[in-house]
Amino acid sequence: MLQLYFSPMACSLASRITLMEAGLDARYHLVHLLTKKRIEDDADFRIISAKGAVPVLILENGERLTESAAVLQYIADLKPETGLAPPPGHVDRYRLQEWLSFVGTEIHKAFLFPTFWYKDDGSLAKPRARIAQTLSVPATHLADRKFLVGDCFTVADAHLTWALLLLRPAGVDIAQWPSLSAYLERMQARPTVKEAIATEIALRKTVAATPA
Repeated sequence: MLQLYFSPMACSLASRITLMEAGLDARYHLVHLLTKKRIEDDADFRIISAKGAVPVLILENGERLTESAAVLQYIADLKPETGLAPPPGHVDRYRLQEWLSFVGTEIHKAFLFPTFWYKDDGSLAKPRARIAQTLSVPATHLADRKFLVGDCFTVADAHLTWALLLLRPAGVDIAQWPSLSAYLERMQARPTVKEAIATEIALRKTVAATPA
């Protein structure tokens, strides 16, 4: 069975959504990202991954896969009939990778990561000034589209949905981009997305109650 190491409402939420969309069973391991400990037994998470970051996917043969873009595509390729990723060689596969890279670098690492992890001593001014320009890209793209790639839900949508959810607590109101607001509403209406979010919000209490 696949195993996913995750932290509630971290970027690993996209991996949970993808597993559920694919109908794949997995064992989930909750990680406290501050202490780098596995909640279930207080084991050192860095033994699993020296990066100390989620997601980590343990494959059925015991190999480990890290980084959201890789994990998401691997899960999608286990169930190609779901359309969660276009087939290798198709131009839309590269568009999928384009969006995964954009969300991962321009929204996650350039804005969300420093906002939640760094002390606001003035160093966040540049990321905050840039985020509006960044978000205008998917907002324009989604003005006349239901999904990021093609005509069905893909792992790129799972990734962007997570990022948009985190923008509000990061101090960004996406209501100023109507196409993004409408998109997020559509994504949250999907049963699997709704269930995944509810599960992880509930689990945040477990992490909050765990001594740092």
